[in-house]
Amino acid sequence: MPFENKSVLITGGCGGLGALLTRALLDGGARVTVIDRAQTGPEGTTYLRGDLSTPTGIDNIVDVIDRAKWDILINLAGIQHFGPVEAQSSAHLYASYMVNVVAPARLIQAVLPGMKARRSGQIVNVGSIFGSINFAHFATYSSAKAGLRGLSQALRREVTGTGIKVTYVAPRAVKTALNTEKVMAFARLTHMNMDDPKKIAARLLRAIRDEEKDVYLGFPESLFVRINGIFPGLVDGSLAANDLKARTLFS
Repeated sequence: MPFENKSVLITGGCGGLGALLTRALLDGGARVTVIDRAQTGPEGTTYLRGDLSTPTGIDNIVDVIDRAKWDILINLAGIQHFGPVEAQSSAHLYASYMVNVVAPARLIQAVLPGMKARRSGQIVNVGSIFGSINFAHFATYSSAKAGLRGLSQALRREVTGTGIKVTYVAPRAVKTALNTEKVMAFARLTHMNMDDPKKIAARLLRAIRDEEKDVYLGFPESLFVRINGIFPGLVDGSLAANDLKARTLFS
């Protein structure tokens, strides 16, 4: 799908990865509307400042966007907790599921009627390798992204024959401000692969343009996704040593 004159709605478009993707879409001729909680949006976009971490915040955004025509919805916004699940505050736990899976589902509800009426459109959900390989100490993030993956697959089956495409992209760890100091310490301790956001933004753009279905980024992580789907016990064993290393960061 070329981007010239396409109306694109993107969440998280002010972040490190989001800003790069937004700029690339603008350069491709798209009309981009960004939803984020930053004070100001990227230059050249229409900016909707909003909070996707609460039902009220999500519905406030929906009240605005469901009156417009959208060619592409990109659910990119995400938040993360790294640490023992019992150490995560209840407020952050609720927000994790709201931002990572509930908000995407609600926005999809808002844009689908118009897309179906025009028999054209694309839903892009940006998940994570963590949604297929569910990492210890990322329990809520991994499970929320697993939900987003499931939502993408079910939606794709639901809209078959309507002219709507569903793209799910799962990057591995990306070097952005989303990563806390402890996440970076974990990456160093376990030699975890982390990708440059420019590389990921370019790959995301290509996946959207080519209307790809399921894209898993990085090797050997993309291979582990397949193995984990068939033999999760093997992945348990391969990750055990790193899981133990991670515990030392919280002892």
